Amino acid sequence: MWKAPGFIPTLVAVFAAFGAWSLLLPVVPLAALDAGHSATIAGATTGVFMATTVATQILTPAMLRRIGYNPVMVAAAFTLGVPALGHLLDDAVWALLLFSALRGIGFGALTVAESALIAELVPARFLGQASGMLGVFLGVAQMIGLPAGLWMVGRFGYDTVYVTAAVVALVAALMCLRIPRIRAQARPRGRAAGDVSMWKLVLVPALAVNTLAMSFGAVSSFLPAAVLELDPVAGAVIGGVMLSIIGGASMVLRYISGMVADRVGRAGLTMIPGQIMGFAGVALMALVLAQGWSVWWLVLAGVLFGGGFGMVQNEALLGMFQRLPRTKVSEASAVWNMAYDAGTGVGSVILGFVAARAAYSGAYTVAAAIVAVGILATVLDRVLGAHRVTEHNNIRTRLRQIPVPRRSTGKGP
Repeated sequence: MWKAPGFIPTLVAVFAAFGAWSLLLPVVPLAALDAGHSATIAGATTGVFMATTVATQILTPAMLRRIGYNPVMVAAAFTLGVPALGHLLDDAVWALLLFSALRGIGFGALTVAESALIAELVPARFLGQASGMLGVFLGVAQMIGLPAGLWMVGRFGYDTVYVTAAVVALVAALMCLRIPRIRAQARPRGRAAGDVSMWKLVLVPALAVNTLAMSFGAVSSFLPAAVLELDPVAGAVIGGVMLSIIGGASMVLRYISGMVADRVGRAGLTMIPGQIMGFAGVALMALVLAQGWSVWWLVLAGVLFGGGFGMVQNEALLGMFQRLPRTKVSEASAVWNMAYDAGTGVGSVILGFVAARAAYSGAYTVAAAIVAVGILATVLDRVLGAHRVTEHNNIRTRLRQIPVPRRSTGKGP
């Protein structure tokens, strides 16, 4: 895995790019509030960012075929970070929304390109671990960047954060220059015998990651506040680190899930266990908040949810790579990222609406029900939909073609 050309520069570039994104994620909405704008405008900065992210993700596979990974990722890293300098000009509504939208374009292209590039660079037998390692670098970047941005605001002010994010993103752009100059494979014209419509192949993995991402939208938005509301004393100790606990569990289990997939030679073994863990975590959150149990139970809930979400992230991405032919790696990455990002955004809005009317416990109860829908879909797919996997030029068939040395019987020639 580590010897694959361009793998290490890709990881470093992704770490820097997501670090720049994480620095600004909580800071820009806070800057909007400090400038006297409403909570609606503050939320709109993230909403506009996510909208342009998803719109760009739709177009990225075509750009990867036409232009190639290297220039797309360089431009994406540049667009993700440099517009942060625009916030130095003004804190008016137009500036907050415009530069958030520009950064979303860079983020959308980068997220699709980096996931697809891993599948292009790394041998198929190491793809599970490589995808898991990508999750580790993303997770560490977020664990460092999210609190660091808020700390820098309090210590040095907003301008310092904007400049730092731009510089870190430029580091990502420089590292992208070291990525091999390859393009996504062109799609063959026409349809081969036995091919299945793409949406049938990716629907269930996309639904699995989407339902947990919707829950993550509520967890990331409301859990720190819910912890403080439940226990102001203990909540002050663990409230600020709950998201880091969830992120850490997600990183570890995502990598372990990839190792399991590589060991057995196929994706999917830890998908349902991951979904069940995620369901148990968010259901425990709802129960703890409804019953007023000790706030420390929420730590366990966070570990369960984060670990389960990490496993599902990896299994869903590998499952899409496995189900689709090699020529649609970039489409698989795009669908996975859209399911993740759209789920996070929609979940924040819908479950926020529920929380306003049925408290935090009600929001997490609905979130658990949403995850249960994803589990049901995966179970039904295992029972009824195994025939949907294409048998043409996908990762599973290529793994079968790898020669395996035979063990000696000890009986001589």
